[in-house]
Amino acid sequence: MAAPIALTLAACASDPAEAGSEAGEAIAAIDAPEGTAWTETVTVSDEGGYVLGNPDAPIKLVEYASHTCGACAQFSATAKPSLKADYVSTGVVSFEQRNLVRDPIDLAIATLVRCGQKENMQPLSDQAWASLEGIFQTVQQNAAAYEASGNLPVSERFVAIGQAAGLIEFFSARGLSADQARTCLADTETIEGIAETSNTQAQELGVQATPTFFLNGRKLEERSWAQLEPILQRAGARSE
Repeated sequence: MAAPIALTLAACASDPAEAGSEAGEAIAAIDAPEGTAWTETVTVSDEGGYVLGNPDAPIKLVEYASHTCGACAQFSATAKPSLKADYVSTGVVSFEQRNLVRDPIDLAIATLVRCGQKENMQPLSDQAWASLEGIFQTVQQNAAAYEASGNLPVSERFVAIGQAAGLIEFFSARGLSADQARTCLADTETIEGIAETSNTQAQELGVQATPTFFLNGRKLEERSWAQLEPILQRAGARSE
């Protein structure tokens, strides 16, 4: 959790293989409970991921993502609006975001997006991805402070990383107070838990790149929305 990283916005995964298929009958939309919307419904899974949408959706899409992965940032910007509006909203598809931790800044962001209410996890993640280049620039400007953070105890290390990367200020502007951010970044048990869960799941499921997607438990080779959307439709997320 302490090693310095070379920051880059390059894609984080190799080219995907040929698209697979998972054929199914078209599934009718499932109404959300009265007064609610599936796009505002968030639950935490047994695996520690944050599920947006119907927790009992017949089609479950899971993404293993890194907060310092340019390809994940691209998916967030180009895919998630349509995924939420056209698929999660129907109750037929749920979208779960899990962490594949790549580096200390990734782990710091993963900690902060989980710091407040569970409904804020994915929106804060999306905002961090949208600002990824600026976060990298701040780290480079404060390279000495970032490097020095690796010599600190874990309870102090991620507070120092949050300061060096401008993350405390960034999240403070988005509703997470500086005091709350520092408290979460000093929570050694939670931080180590996120890292250990990421490592365990990566080994058990063979997740080696980000983003990596699973559909109803099946690992997909496809990583772009142009490839994933037809797979969702073949699985039954269509109106016909």
